Amino acid sequence: MLNSQVHSTDIRLLLSEVVLLELEDFDKAIDNSKLVNSEAQQWQTYLDTLASIGCEKWLNTRIAENRSSQKIKVSEDIAHLAIGGFKICPIAVEHLLDEVISIPSSLIEKSELADHFYVLVEVLEEEEQVIIRGFLRYDELMSYRSQYNLELRDGFYQVPLSLFDAELNHLLFYYYFSEPLTIALPVTSAQSSRASLQRSLNNTRTKLSQWLEGVFEQGWQTIDTLINPEANLALSTRITQRGAKKAKLIDLGVQLGYQTVALLVNITEESDEKLGVLIQVHPTGGERFLPPDLKLTLLSKGGKTLQQVTSRLQDNYIQLKFFKGESGKRFSVELSLGENRKVKEDFEL
Repeated sequence: MLNSQVHSTDIRLLLSEVVLLELEDFDKAIDNSKLVNSEAQQWQTYLDTLASIGCEKWLNTRIAENRSSQKIKVSEDIAHLAIGGFKICPIAVEHLLDEVISIPSSLIEKSELADHFYVLVEVLEEEEQVIIRGFLRYDELMSYRSQYNLELRDGFYQVPLSLFDAELNHLLFYYYFSEPLTIALPVTSAQSSRASLQRSLNNTRTKLSQWLEGVFEQGWQTIDTLINPEANLALSTRITQRGAKKAKLIDLGVQLGYQTVALLVNITEESDEKLGVLIQVHPTGGERFLPPDLKLTLLSKGGKTLQQVTSRLQDNYIQLKFFKGESGKRFSVELSLGENRKVKEDFEL
């Protein structure tokens, strides 16, 4: 059961949601706390479980039953939710009095614990209720940590309360209209090894001529799903509206604070029986600008540099010069940041 409750004139509190807890919820929290050996950590596990149960109840009232797939798991004392491919971690606090929220560093740095969204939940045990206060995207947290050197104290990151989005309908919007892939999470070493093996077993050269027939390789998405509406509006004046257009998320890793960029490719049929190609790179995840010194390079089949462009401070996109080629021609595009991090995509016209 949900009710609206206001504790002050703060707009953050006006937007919050109250979820009532039941006796079996407390029993489940007690059982979960017993799974933890550390007596000092048992109370936090108890609160984390209540926060997760309350968050799940709130989601169940907002999402159609046939689309929801909530479940609770406990790992390293942390209760998580999984819903529609998105991973959600409720962050339990007893009293929302400070302007700083403590988040365990393991929830950010360990790939097996990182989640797409961190939901702030105030647990009021005596009132037998929890209050959903807001949420924060993983990529936004990573960007903030990288940009402002987020303070780490006793194994906890001190995250400003102002970073959390108090409009909870935005979280539902991501569930209904977005995909988990748009918020890149770190991968485990095992996942990385499997991905590398899969790439070596399969021909990963993207065949652009097939795009004109409506055939697209896995990983290439519509532009609308990867960049924000403002960027899409600007994009319409920079890239041709004919032909086929797709975008792919490129993760340059820790050097960008796990920020991803979108590689956009537009393929067109030209009058001289050649195929035209236009390639751009845009920021994603709500970022307005690309990281400076990001290089976009066009390489020949033999690895010779044909074109190269480097992002400057506050560039909102970079672009290679439009070029043409005959069907079957091969080339590569490389994104690099410094000497240690490079990502290459291979193409065939």
